[in-house]
Amino acid sequence: MATSTEEWIEELKGISVLELSERIKALEEAFGVSAAAVAAAAPAAGGAAGGDNGAAEEEGGTVDVVLTAAGDKKIQVIKVVRAATGLGLKEAKALVDEAPKPIKEGIEREEADKLKAELEEAGGTAEVK
Repeated sequence: MATSTEEWIEELKGISVLELSERIKALEEAFGVSAAAVAAAAPAAGGAAGGDNGAAEEEGGTVDVVLTAAGDKKIQVIKVVRAATGLGLKEAKALVDEAPKPIKEGIEREEADKLKAELEEAGGTAEVK
């Protein structure tokens, strides 16, 4: 019954998204874990490390984009945050609701300015630090 990781991945490629979703839910229930919690914790852990090295990163030409307020068009801001970070809807909404929060850390200045402009165009306020 034991299969290699590659065989297991090949099997997953052959099933429908709905079936994959059901298998993920079954694994979550069987092991008492949540895949969403792991995905949400990863950016938070990265944010903590980035905060410690903020001055060192800035010297290297990288900056952080911080959402300071969601504004009146919160849904549009959530869409921009999702596109920029790859977070799911729930995680992106939580990030926007908890503003001020870093959206992306340790990115190039040009990318940061572009993201800040997109956030402001969507109705939010952001800073580049």
